[in-house]
Amino acid sequence: MTTTGLPESLIATLSGDHYTDPEIFRLEQERIFESMWFCVARSSELEKPGAFRTVDVGRESVLVTRSRNNSVRAFFNVCRHRGAKLCTQESGEVKRAFQCPYHAWTYDLEGKLVAAPNLTKMPDVGRTEFGLASVSVREWLGYVWVCLAENPPSFEESVIADVVARLGDVGAIDQYDIDSLEVGKRIVYDVKANWKLIIENFMECYHCATIHPELTEVLPEFADGYAAQFYVGHGAEFGEDVKGFTIDGSEGLDRIPGVAEDQDRRYYAITVRPQVFINLVPDHVIFHRMYPVAADRTIVECDWLYLKGVVESGRDVSRSVELFDRVNRQDFDACERCQPAMSSRLYAKGGVLVPSEHHIGEFHDWVQARLGTPQPR
Repeated sequence: MTTTGLPESLIATLSGDHYTDPEIFRLEQERIFESMWFCVARSSELEKPGAFRTVDVGRESVLVTRSRNNSVRAFFNVCRHRGAKLCTQESGEVKRAFQCPYHAWTYDLEGKLVAAPNLTKMPDVGRTEFGLASVSVREWLGYVWVCLAENPPSFEESVIADVVARLGDVGAIDQYDIDSLEVGKRIVYDVKANWKLIIENFMECYHCATIHPELTEVLPEFADGYAAQFYVGHGAEFGEDVKGFTIDGSEGLDRIPGVAEDQDRRYYAITVRPQVFINLVPDHVIFHRMYPVAADRTIVECDWLYLKGVVESGRDVSRSVELFDRVNRQDFDACERCQPAMSSRLYAKGGVLVPSEHHIGEFHDWVQARLGTPQPR
């Protein structure tokens, strides 16, 4: 990181190798994704006992399922016998147990070893001791969050704290009752860019007037380059003639009942480190989850959440989906435009951040602190 020789208006970014170096990405997997709370699934995907989903968290495959007592459980997706991947499907449902396709070791929904060839002849093999290895799990906002760390950080002091830092208090997000909303649309994007480029893009609006014409029509203040997420509790106000958060500013859908008057006709964006973006508008919530795959590739899963009655009635949500789908594609195209240059000799020492982007420097400091390579700014 270059920290000297710059005008006062500019501060340095991370160096280019932070976006390309496989060793730095390995450290990020170990010290960020495998050590922090990581959002993996919508709770409704695990509607009944035996429903499951497998997700890559850092370098590990994690199996998330709902047990017989209706609680969500998470395990390393690894058979305790010879290490075969237990479930190879991305999602599915089992009746009572998970069976390894290699040697048929079988585990119940609580992870206990319940059967294996000749197991009765091995009375010294503990059914719990050789059961699936558990992963810490929480449910919040209608999503499942897991942490691979042996001693997970406080969920309240990490995940919830990021929401409070943005909105001022957790009650502000509770009013959207996100747990009760339903997925009206999901789009999965395969982005050929480093995960940090995507976060940096989401954190600033210096680019909004250039690449987001539809968004700045709905949220005129974004055209000034200062995004709403800069200020605690502030939501960007809809334009005077805008009726809803839709591609053409036309009427939206049913307002979420708990949304307060001072939250109406406003947009709030929240970054929850390390891989979640939450976007709040009066009639729906847009929830992004990033799954970093490599130094130059990130899968982004995006849910549009609406009131249950809106989804069940089959009402047309396409105008609201189209607005942020366009925003996503515009953003990801910009990130993919940047990614090749991260390995350029010209970017070896990084780029610069203008004043409306200076808060990104705090994100860079946070990344380096997690990696154990802090740099004085």
